[in-house]
Amino acid sequence: MKVISRKVIVDYVKKHADVRQALLSWYSEARSSVWKTPQDIKERYSSARFIGDNTVIFNIKGNKYRLVAKIAYKTKTVLIKWVGTHAEYDKQKF
Repeated sequence: MKVISRKVIVDYVKKHADVRQALLSWYSEARSSVWKTPQDIKERYSSARFIGDNTVIFNIKGNKYRLVAKIAYKTKTVLIKWVGTHAEYDKQKF
């Protein structure tokens, strides 16, 4: 997959170093994956949640953090929209 907005991860880990490795691992896995359907994501990330409009919520580092991404399956593109703690996520409107 082509992952867009790596900068979202880079900027976030500057302030939250404890999640650096987990986010970079997710990024690396996403880049080497080929997700053709939501089921492809579920097979690897069983806790991933789909909220419509091809938006997926990934639990990161034991669900302490969340990553929100929009997936374009036809073009094999992942757009990272947001990264934050679980508590911060609860305050968001997606």
